[in-house]
Amino acid sequence: MMLRAAFRVCFALFVSVTSVALSVAADGKKVDPLDWPMWRGPEGTGISREKNLPGTWSTEGENLIWKSEALGTRATPIVLNGKLYTVCRHEPETTKEGEKVVCADINTGKILWENIHNIFLTDAPAERIGWSSVVGDPATGNIFLQGLCGVCKCIDGETGKTIWELSLMEEYGILSTYGGRTNYPIIFEDLVILSGVMTGWDEYAIPAHRYIAFNKATGAAVWIQSTKVRPEDTTYSTPFVTIVDGQAALITGAGDGSIYAIQPRTGKIIFRFDASTRGINTPPIVVDGNVYCGHAEQIFDDTTTLGAVFSFKATGQGDISKKNLRWQLPEKAVGKSAPLLLDGRVYYLEDGGTMFAIDAAKGTMLGKTKLGRVITSSAVAGDGKIYVSEYGSFSILEPDQTAKADPKSSKWKGLKLLSKVDLAGDELWGSPIISHGKIFIPTLAKMYCIGLKDSKPSADPTPPPEKEEDVKADQKVAQIRVSPVELLVKPGEKVKLNIHAFNAKGQLVSANATAKFTVEGAGSVNDSGEYAAPTAAAQVVAKITAEVDGVKSPIARARVVPALPWSFDISDKQVPMTWIGARYRHQVREVDGNPALVKITTIPKGTRSQLWMGQPSLHDYTIQADFKTSIKDGKIPDVGLINQRYTLALMGAHQQLQVRSWVPRLELRFAKTLKFAWEANKWYTLKFQSENKDDRVVLRGKVWLKGTDEPKDWTIEAADLTPNRIGSPGLFGNASDAEILIDNVAVQANQ
Repeated sequence: MMLRAAFRVCFALFVSVTSVALSVAADGKKVDPLDWPMWRGPEGTGISREKNLPGTWSTEGENLIWKSEALGTRATPIVLNGKLYTVCRHEPETTKEGEKVVCADINTGKILWENIHNIFLTDAPAERIGWSSVVGDPATGNIFLQGLCGVCKCIDGETGKTIWELSLMEEYGILSTYGGRTNYPIIFEDLVILSGVMTGWDEYAIPAHRYIAFNKATGAAVWIQSTKVRPEDTTYSTPFVTIVDGQAALITGAGDGSIYAIQPRTGKIIFRFDASTRGINTPPIVVDGNVYCGHAEQIFDDTTTLGAVFSFKATGQGDISKKNLRWQLPEKAVGKSAPLLLDGRVYYLEDGGTMFAIDAAKGTMLGKTKLGRVITSSAVAGDGKIYVSEYGSFSILEPDQTAKADPKSSKWKGLKLLSKVDLAGDELWGSPIISHGKIFIPTLAKMYCIGLKDSKPSADPTPPPEKEEDVKADQKVAQIRVSPVELLVKPGEKVKLNIHAFNAKGQLVSANATAKFTVEGAGSVNDSGEYAAPTAAAQVVAKITAEVDGVKSPIARARVVPALPWSFDISDKQVPMTWIGARYRHQVREVDGNPALVKITTIPKGTRSQLWMGQPSLHDYTIQADFKTSIKDGKIPDVGLINQRYTLALMGAHQQLQVRSWVPRLELRFAKTLKFAWEANKWYTLKFQSENKDDRVVLRGKVWLKGTDEPKDWTIEAADLTPNRIGSPGLFGNASDAEILIDNVAVQANQ
């Protein structure tokens, strides 16, 4: 008992460097200390300051408050304003399967509301739904989701109604791959910040892990920042909000293998620490100005060694990799879990099921304990205990600060096992959380809520966060922000541009600065800062720069896309500038005496891809294009059209024609497939139509040899009773085996 009491004192004295954004809402409203508004807790460290938490439990009743099969998930839940929120599969193994955000009563598990959306145009299987977790905003009570296929939502936390929604896939080209890795949104003041590997338009067509800050009230893009281009991985590392050299910063692992410090208000990169040659999935934490993280990939300067845990000083500018490293332990495969720092010890979870502790100051191994076979979640701590999920079991541990170091033993006495519950083959992917005197344990099959039933929830005070330097000390304008920084508008549309001026540390100096504007391309900006798109019905772009006191802003970009019809014959010998995900993967070449688009085979990890042409709000239209493929080693590639979040695919190897939406769920969710013989080195015309009807969308497709008469009847027709009602037109192609040629693309509203 004395040990536990001492450990509680350690919790009370523990001070983490967390930002104002995690501790105080933008309007000054304090976060309920019993809430858990993001998946790593109110301080971002996985630590709760609550008391009277259980040390044992069972699935049959001991300290079990409730369990719910309806809340089974791979996601980590959150608690905001006394309500539980999580991401779940909607009606799994049915034709209605999708993704949903669920709100439940924390005392009973009763579902209060569900916010549901379809999964579309992704290779991620249904089992990857809920890879990300929602984040709650204490200032507004709203819930934010970055979903599996790039669906981004702001949801009213009380009613479950969608306030605004974006399609990051169709608007920014975010990748949604088979791995399903989806990043976590983070709230900072009036912004919600998202990220992922994206292939956008023009200079953003080259893939990079990009961070985008959106106005959390409107969904308007405020800033965009790219890391190194052509990263090896997509990732799911959560930014940690902290203070670096007196300025607010996001510390985040990126797909290029580096950890970045980014100013959250401006997107400016402060420093970069190169950790690996591949993506960083583990969330870093920052305590007392030191970053702690790990990975299971190749070490940056030692590509023959896999995995490492490390710490470096969070200070400086530019590349700090060499000068700021405090310590590094190689050959530690920590590829999925966030570190946990308690009383001078950093606890890590290896992917293979072992928890180990390291002296936070020296970087020396103290000891390890084998918990199971596979760990994909992160540990949390509270009331002198550590709670951790393994693939098929849940353990409660008590650290012993008096235990001697014993790095070789797999049963180190520094971690006393209080309880281990075997969950009978159930899988635990998400992390436990602590809120209102309860521990919530997500599994794929159930959500468990445990706690001491007769205790009243209470918590020690949260230490005050480290503060930024006083903005009054530096009122010099050093950075300009133009927002929205990305626009998709129609001809003649006008949009007010907001100008914010910041000092060098990314602190706001002026919210209504007077700026001088320069427009390269289409449209103009008047003296009041209103951008006006040209009135001509043409697909054009604009790049807008604002200047205040001699300081220029990063470029704000506008795509002007008129109402249907559209026509692209590539006669200007250019890949259309306004298309998302096109320019990097396609070239223009003379083919049969005319210019045509060529989807090339030499783009690493980009030969099987999609592109989009316009507003995601479009519906009830017909898209048509001419395709021709080459053949290599007897293999013919796949080509296709995208309409309203469905694909009409002409499949070379299988000699089939297919209408689909969610590739891994062809056998259940929705698809129709016909045998269709076709050949390489011949031009074919594909035509694809969507029509919304009462309870369904009807999809119709045609294929014919170019130059012959269009068939009167549709070649394929299908109806989806769980319809995608809107979606951008686009193209699909898999040039892994051979090149694809594209010409005469046209889109028009149904007649």
